[in-house]
Amino acid sequence: MPSNDPGAIFDRAAINAKVRASLPFKHRYHNRFHLEMPFGLINDPNGLVEKDGITHIFYQWNPLGVEHKHKCWAHTQTRDFVHYTAPELALWPSDAHDKDGCYSGCGLVEDGDVRVLYTCNAKDAQGVRTPAQRFGTLQADGTIRKDEIIIPTNAEGYTGHFRDPYVFYRHGERYLVLGAQRADETGTVLVYHEDKDSKTWEPCGEISTKYKDFGYMWECPNLLRFGNYDVLLFCPQGLEAREYKYQSRYQCGYLAGHLSLESMELMHGRFQELDKGFDFYAPQVYNNQGRHILFGWIGMPDEDAYPTKEHGWVHSLTMPRVLTLRQGKIFSQPAKELRELRIADSAVDIDATETQHVRAGLGEGAEALIDITFGKAQSVTYTLAYGLERVTIRYDRPSQTVVIDRSGMKYGGKGTRTFKLFTDQNLSLQLFVDKTVVEAFFEHGEEVATFNVFPEKYILPELLIESDAPMENVTGRVWELDAYQYR
Repeated sequence: MPSNDPGAIFDRAAINAKVRASLPFKHRYHNRFHLEMPFGLINDPNGLVEKDGITHIFYQWNPLGVEHKHKCWAHTQTRDFVHYTAPELALWPSDAHDKDGCYSGCGLVEDGDVRVLYTCNAKDAQGVRTPAQRFGTLQADGTIRKDEIIIPTNAEGYTGHFRDPYVFYRHGERYLVLGAQRADETGTVLVYHEDKDSKTWEPCGEISTKYKDFGYMWECPNLLRFGNYDVLLFCPQGLEAREYKYQSRYQCGYLAGHLSLESMELMHGRFQELDKGFDFYAPQVYNNQGRHILFGWIGMPDEDAYPTKEHGWVHSLTMPRVLTLRQGKIFSQPAKELRELRIADSAVDIDATETQHVRAGLGEGAEALIDITFGKAQSVTYTLAYGLERVTIRYDRPSQTVVIDRSGMKYGGKGTRTFKLFTDQNLSLQLFVDKTVVEAFFEHGEEVATFNVFPEKYILPELLIESDAPMENVTGRVWELDAYQYR
């Protein structure tokens, strides 16, 4: 007879042993400096928190297959974003509240403990969803003890799409934001406040914005503070693609301004996307020594163009990015700790003048830091060449646009992404090229684009820089990057 225990299908010891036996990664599609798993499907980063100099990174994981089912949390930790503990299964469906998945949530330190707050997902026989928000505590054995449920179901006037809690603090008080879908199937974010005396969480209402009908669901909200400015980061689903924005299946972006918790109104500017690539979603941000550090999911819900599924795993997390706010816009840059991945004796300098062609070989993992002074050039194309396969990044000065084109690859997703990037005489590009992941930082992080590439054959890529007329100057440096180390 089948077991009535929802957790019976998860053998933690066997799953953890299988992960350890798979390290270091051996398949040519496994990345060197991006967190991923040797088997199963990963998605949203969760529970990001620093305690005693250690960053705890949790993320969604299905250890039983490459489908969006059996949602668990994996856990790894690091002091330097280079050395990591071997990932382990930390949280999995085990009771009536979360039998259909341990969904996304956040992390915090409370009374000296690492705690998490996550969404329990349970469905009845008719498929009706009951979401509950539950605290948990990280134990010495690496598991999360399931503790109190603070919000037992979705609020009246909202559907069962009611998830992804994120705790924030104001004036010594604790609040949380939740992603939600109204009964009329439009997305929003709700706020709850903790009553210190009763230890209950009371609803404060929706955050009022100018975007009343902006997608059918707002997932993964983060409420951040940059000096005197508030930033509401969230993932709206169901936006219609436009010429220069909203080109992925689902979006991720932010509203920057000032939030009044008394009136529940956010005075803000326009919605801006965090990443202009093909494969970026569900980021989470946490505080690390005064820095806002982001991890994102390199993937996209409900899309199948990921050939590693055939080999038993799928998806990665981004490198850690430091966020800053400048004149209402978020800039993203790789955490400085990642410089330790540079293999010093591999460095190759680039210094060319009055040229239309520059070529640089890249290793299995590489970083390229390139600055161009345009001169007479009106169009500049960066090409990642894998033999005959090509990915191109083209900048057009007259239209001030970037076009990323993956149509020249045999496997994986295809198509283009086009976005505006305003610059004058110079263009800076910092490019991280892993085995199947590219993270491109334009103009010192003013724009970022994350995407997957899956070369048909094992060929080390070359970086080609070409222009329609002579570029005045091309300078930079290319490094081979070491791999993350697991212990």
